[in-house]
Order: sequence, then structure tokens, then C-alpha cells
Amino acid sequence: MRLRALLENDALGLRLLGGAQELDRGVRGVMTTDLRDPSRYLSGGELVLTGLAWRRSPEDSEPFVRILAGAQVAALAAGEAELGAVPPDLVAACERHRLPLFAVHESVAFATVTEYVVRQVSGERAGDLAAVVDRHRRLMTSGPAGGGPDAVLDLLGTDLDLRAWVLSPTGRLISGEGEGEPLPAAVRVALAGEHLAAARTGRRGPHRATVNGTAYSLFPIGGAGRGTPAAGRDARESVLFDWLLAVEADAGDWPAERLDLLQGVTQLIAVERERRETARAVRRRLAQEVLELVQTGAAPAEIAARLRAAAPVLLPGLGTAPHWQMVVARVEWAPDGAGAVPEAGPAAQSLLEEILVSPSDAGPDSSDRIAVAHAGGEAIALLPLPQAGGPDAEPGPGPEEGLHAEALLARVREPLSAGLGDDGRLTIGVSAAVSSAEGLRGALEEARHARRVAAARPGRVCAAGHHELASHVLLLPFVPDDVRRAFTARLLDPLREYDLRHRAELIPTLEAFLASDGSWTRCAQRLHLHVNTLRYRVGRIEQLTGRDLSRLEDKLDFFLALRMS
Repeated sequence: MRLRALLENDALGLRLLGGAQELDRGVRGVMTTDLRDPSRYLSGGELVLTGLAWRRSPEDSEPFVRILAGAQVAALAAGEAELGAVPPDLVAACERHRLPLFAVHESVAFATVTEYVVRQVSGERAGDLAAVVDRHRRLMTSGPAGGGPDAVLDLLGTDLDLRAWVLSPTGRLISGEGEGEPLPAAVRVALAGEHLAAARTGRRGPHRATVNGTAYSLFPIGGAGRGTPAAGRDARESVLFDWLLAVEADAGDWPAERLDLLQGVTQLIAVERERRETARAVRRRLAQEVLELVQTGAAPAEIAARLRAAAPVLLPGLGTAPHWQMVVARVEWAPDGAGAVPEAGPAAQSLLEEILVSPSDAGPDSSDRIAVAHAGGEAIALLPLPQAGGPDAEPGPGPEEGLHAEALLARVREPLSAGLGDDGRLTIGVSAAVSSAEGLRGALEEARHARRVAAARPGRVCAAGHHELASHVLLLPFVPDDVRRAFTARLLDPLREYDLRHRAELIPTLEAFLASDGSWTRCAQRLHLHVNTLRYRVGRIEQLTGRDLSRLEDKLDFFLALRMS
């Protein structure tokens, strides 16, 4: 029960003297004492009743309250029969230690308060047991009224007055919208990040998190991961697979019975997830078959036939998909202390399936149109793009942009960075949309190349798209450092040395000449020089380097050298 329930019962005659902000504390039991130090009889969570016989002077209040606060009792209720009123020194001590304080009217016996608390706590525990029995009965019932995470969360709400949600590792809502205010997306993302960060430490759940002043308890929902038991996976890998149960309450003051009940709830939800993982195997197998055909260079007609077979599964009710995109993801881990590295493919596959779901899509079935295979440590998604306007629309170029690489990561970068920690990275590459089987092989290579571009960037979670590959600047990170240094030194060092000796400004002249596309007039105006002076400087550059700035190849070499320097 909660402390506020004591104030709601007029028969108890309690008045709140302090601690209004702590009324959501749970009460596990009740104890009456007039000992100066009752700590040996306290286990935490009690409502302590006292007649104040221990108080001989105002100085006695502080040590008494400090002992109660250290024992983590729920609250103190002081009787007014002995002194007529609760002394102000006791009120002040409780305020300092954030211990809620009630006054018990002289007409109310402590036995009345004790009986009420014991009856409420015992009834709550009986309700927990009844909920367990009823939950099993309803979850085993076939049909829409039974089964699934929603049935479990309904029971938590109706029987235990607990608001709870099932979230994916990225904070996407799987179940639990129900009645009342929805859990905001920003809160879900923050809870997922807290859960992943805590799980990486190896601490057992539930994990406590506070977001916007509200306390939540986070219970891991394990058991997913291609049929592999959680105990058989590297801990770094398992945290990226698992859903979580977020409960709007602080489980730190719960009795063992209630914690056991919530652990049972997570096991039931884990069974439901395993069932859905099995159903997802069909889409994964389709993706694997198409991928093998593409990688082995199968005839376009054979690949097209396989795509026609896949379209009804991936686009139910929407006809064929004239456009497809390829998305490649890789999870890379640093070796642990024993030199072990988790298998990267399944983790990348699970994360990619999650990331490709629209953040507005709630529920466990939102990824029904996503087919992801994994091979060689990378995950590869074959993503259909329905034709704009539906199946009756006129054929055309289809979606103008398709997926945007950076948009994929906008909502998941924070929680996944927490889950990857200091020793993991996720990189993603996205191809352009293609409209035929002939284009799939090129789309796959394009997505792989974009992923390599993403891998050259700093950060735990990075992505790059096809539109970025048009710039040669993105190719520069793949040039080895020693090659870059040698290339730039060969072209630019003679000019730098000349500038140091003669203050000739050959490097700035070269930069301005290239920025002006080799136009003598525009470059001279930019540098505020006479054209003849500019021609002299360019001639000196060519003499020192042995290059000809009228040739495109030499201009490009100078341009790249300046960018790499």
C-alpha cells in the first residue's frame, strides 16, 4: 500500500505534518515502538508508530529520526495522547531527513492503525497471488481476448495499479499504450538508453531510472536471439536483442513476492517474443535467398522471379513493389579480456530490423515488411518501397528519395550508443532505390561502400547514404595515412618551402586558382592582382612541381593534395 492511503481513511484520524512529496512510498508493514534505538527490529518499509515515551528532551528527536531514516522506514506516526501535540523539534528532524510524519489523534488507538495496515498489505499480497492465477488462465486462453503482452500489462494495471510498457532496445513501443496519457517518445528513448547502459554493467535487474522527475523500474525481457539461449550469448550482444518492461514505480521498496511476480511477467512476454521471432524466420529466409542469388551473379530473370514471390509476403495487400533499396549494417566489437569477440551478424540483423521500423509504428508486428539476412558478419536488408499512389498508380520513377541514412539514426543513436558502450560500433550504409532485378547487385555494392564511408567517421553509431558517394571528398578517409602524407608532401612541400623563403604566397594562389576553375580573370580579381603577376606565380608553381595547371589531371591532383593536407 501507499502512504497516501492512510490519509484517505478518515477513521484513522491521521494528520500529515511533513513529507507531502513522499506519499507514494510503499508500506510493507507496521511497528509500534518507544525504544530510543529500534533499529534491530526494522527491516525497511515500515510505518513506525510511537507514543514518544523515548523523548526526554528536544535533543532526542534528531538521533531517533536519523536511526529511522537509516533503516529506510516508510514513515513515522506520533501519538498525541502523551504530549498533547507533536513537538516541533520532531517535525523539524523529520523534515531534515525527508521522513514523512503523521500525527495520530488521541482518540485513535495504535491497534486500529496497525490492523488497517496489516489488512491492506496482506490483501495486496493475496491480490498478487490472485493476479498470477488469473494471468495464467487468461494468457492460456485462445482468441483475441487472451495472450500477448497486452493481456499481461492489462493485469498489471487492473490488479496491481501499475502502469507498464514493453519497449524495444531503441525505445520503440511494443505494447502498453492502454488508457491514460501515452508515454512520450523522448521518455521511451531515455528509458531504453538507461536500460542498455545498466545492462552493460552486468547488474541484475530491475534497474532504476528517473526521467523528468518520475521513477521507473526496468526489467529485462531476455530469451530472444534466433533461438539461442541468453546464457549462450556474449553479454554485450544480448543487451542489444532484449526487450524491456518499464514499470512506473520504484521497485526498490517492493517485497520479494512482488518482484518475483514481475520477473514471471517478463518470462511470459519473452515466450511471446520467441513466438514472433519464429514467425519472422519466413521473411529472413526470403531475404537470404534473394541475397544469395544477387551475390552469386544469378540471371536477372531468376532474381526477378524470386522478388515476385517475396512481394506478397513483404507487401501484403499492396501488390508488387517496383522499387527496392538495400541497407547494409555491421556491428563490430573490440575483443574482451579473454580475446573473445561476439558473433556480429545476428546482432546486426536484429538491430537493423528494429531500426528500419518507422518510429510511429507501435506493436511487435511493425517489421512485417522488412526482410533482413546476415552473412559474413554483416546484415543486409532488402527493403521494398511501395509505389506512390498504390498499385493502381501509373508506373514511374517511384519514391524520389526512399530512406535517408541519417534519418534512420535520429531516434536510436542515443540508446544504441549506450548499449554499444566503449567497445562496440554500429555502421550502416543505404543504397539508392532500384526498379529492377538488374539493379540489385549494384545497389548492394553501393550500400556496402556507403557503410565503409560511415565506418571512417567518428562515433559509436554512424550511417551514410548513396547521395553522399557522389563527392570524392568522402573517398579520402580510405587512403592510408602514409600514402596521403607522401602524396601531399611531393606536391605541396616545394611550394611551402618557397613561400617560407620568399613570402611568395604560392599556396594561397594555387587555392584561389583552383577555386576559380582556372579562370585567370576571376582569380586575379579574387586576389587583387594584375593578371601578369598571377601568370608569374602560376608559372613558378609549375616550375617547382613539374606539373601543368592547364591539364585536368594535374589540377585534380593539386585539389586532392590541398584537401588532404
